[in-house]
Amino acid sequence: MLTNLHRKSLATSLALLLCGFATTSLAAGGSAPTSRAAPIDIGASNPAQTVNVTLVLGLHHQDALEQYIYSTVTPGNPSYHRFLTTAQFADRYGATADEISRVKSFLQQQGLAQAELLPNHLAIKVSGTIAQFNAAFHTSIHDYRASDGTTFHRPNATPSMPAALADTLVVASGLSSEARYRSHRVSALFPPQPGARTNALGTAAPATVSCTGDPTATCIPGEFTVGDVANRYNINPLYKAGVNGRGSTIGIATLANFLPADAYNYWRTIGLAVKPKRITQVHVDGGGLLSGAAGSGETSLDVEQSGGLAPWADIIVYDAPNTDAGFFDVFNQSVSDNKVDSLSVSWGLPEIFYFPQLNGGVDFTDELLAFHQVFLEAAVQGISMFATSGDSGAYDTVRGVGGLPTDPVPPPLTADAPGSDPFITTAGGTTVPFSYSFSGGPTASIGKESVWGWDYIANYFQTNFGADITPEVFSVGGGGGVSVFWPLPRYQQFTFGIRRSERNQTLFLPAFGINYTLPANYRGRNEPDISLNADPETGYSFVSSLDGGGLLTFEGGTSFVAPQLNGISALLTQSTGHRVGFWNPQVYLLQNIFGYGSWSPFNDIRAGDNWFYKGVPGYDQGAGIGTLNVTNFDLFLRSGF
Repeated sequence: MLTNLHRKSLATSLALLLCGFATTSLAAGGSAPTSRAAPIDIGASNPAQTVNVTLVLGLHHQDALEQYIYSTVTPGNPSYHRFLTTAQFADRYGATADEISRVKSFLQQQGLAQAELLPNHLAIKVSGTIAQFNAAFHTSIHDYRASDGTTFHRPNATPSMPAALADTLVVASGLSSEARYRSHRVSALFPPQPGARTNALGTAAPATVSCTGDPTATCIPGEFTVGDVANRYNINPLYKAGVNGRGSTIGIATLANFLPADAYNYWRTIGLAVKPKRITQVHVDGGGLLSGAAGSGETSLDVEQSGGLAPWADIIVYDAPNTDAGFFDVFNQSVSDNKVDSLSVSWGLPEIFYFPQLNGGVDFTDELLAFHQVFLEAAVQGISMFATSGDSGAYDTVRGVGGLPTDPVPPPLTADAPGSDPFITTAGGTTVPFSYSFSGGPTASIGKESVWGWDYIANYFQTNFGADITPEVFSVGGGGGVSVFWPLPRYQQFTFGIRRSERNQTLFLPAFGINYTLPANYRGRNEPDISLNADPETGYSFVSSLDGGGLLTFEGGTSFVAPQLNGISALLTQSTGHRVGFWNPQVYLLQNIFGYGSWSPFNDIRAGDNWFYKGVPGYDQGAGIGTLNVTNFDLFLRSGF
């Protein structure tokens, strides 16, 4: 039994460890309002400063568009797999020529310069001075200083749409330069200490687990490779049949630059033969180059995981600055180009952080509507899209490691965006079976794949040392929950296990003047949809020269799962001979009809929890439908089920 002094020492050590991790791993994206203190308004921005803004135009016939999307993934429907081109989307659902003309006339009147009209007719990029945008949108853009000393500008009041364009414009994205989004990547609490035995990669490793199948697998928890993913989720039969992603194109949407050489180094290190010269970089709005190295590890792992599972697929990496305009533009560009068959993103923000109650009255929910339009376009063009559910368990407003001074206590149950959007497939996280021993204690085991939540670590210390380290590990785990913005989508209406939002959920952050009660009993979109291993204690190795310096091990988070699903989708694209399209109506239909079993595409996750939602039979908000049996999923897709 630990003494009080030992308990305090352990908690302090863990807190220091976690705070250090938070600085290096999660600060890349940043978010509001999770900094240590509220940003300070330092006055009106320089009116002569030139900024670039994207005017998002409203689409038409959204109900008909959604109906057509469902028809493209409904076997037997005349529109099954009849995906649209960008030009067809623009013609049927984009802004009209008259609307575009009126916007251009408005820009000319305001002295704003049009930079680009995207082919999907959903956005016009413009440039001008802050003074011009203040006048055009009846707002006042101010400079702010964050607690880390960085500065940014944003409106101090919600911009208003010009009356003449109120029925055309959705949002003016780019009036804020705040780095709001964070990547969903987590490092292990307890990697092996120096001096432990090493594996084939030359890095410290715990005991191995059984390994069959893909020879690129390490079979070592914490240093798993894409080969281990192939082993666990039954991908190897596709490889043996010659399915390797050939002819498919993977898309990565990210907010940080990276070095393509790192990806080739990773694949070479694990002994994986890949298509040479397969990576293309597209720097949107100047690209992640403007953000420096911050978050580059996220981009590296996205490319390495997706491209590793589909080794002969091409990869296009779209990167943009970490701003509201950058995040919209990276989606809009990649979907409008229509060159990728699947697209994943591993950056996000708690859904409620878009609400005006949390931004001094400035309403960012129009950004969610803008993203939604692009996700609808992706779906109707047959592009499969994947997002992460977050790494803070059911409490997305908690930073995700230990807890910073401004984390809400108690935190509300929250969902992560853009994963909460009903037209994107959201990746959850699990912990795979392994044995562990922390701080010299006895060996314990997780016997079956479980919903990922680090309360099992807290329970270990409580049981074996009488130490309560919950404050240090809460609420790390796979994200999931119920949206309080998006209503329940059609594909989840007949799914057993779907829940409504809970009551008495309040975000209380007095340092920011925030005391907001979330909508209760809301029949909202449930996330995640599909899960794979994400716990860094049973996590992965990857290579990043800019963010960590070389080979990193014991890394995890739902950041790994979204690109893994992306790579799997590339394999399915080759195998079926066409784009897979929007996954969700297909996977929920399969789960509702066929359930689980040896021929099912899914493995039910019935253990573990993400600090609130437990792994139960059927759908749950910890693991969604469950994990994949990829070969079985492929058989159903090729049969037209």
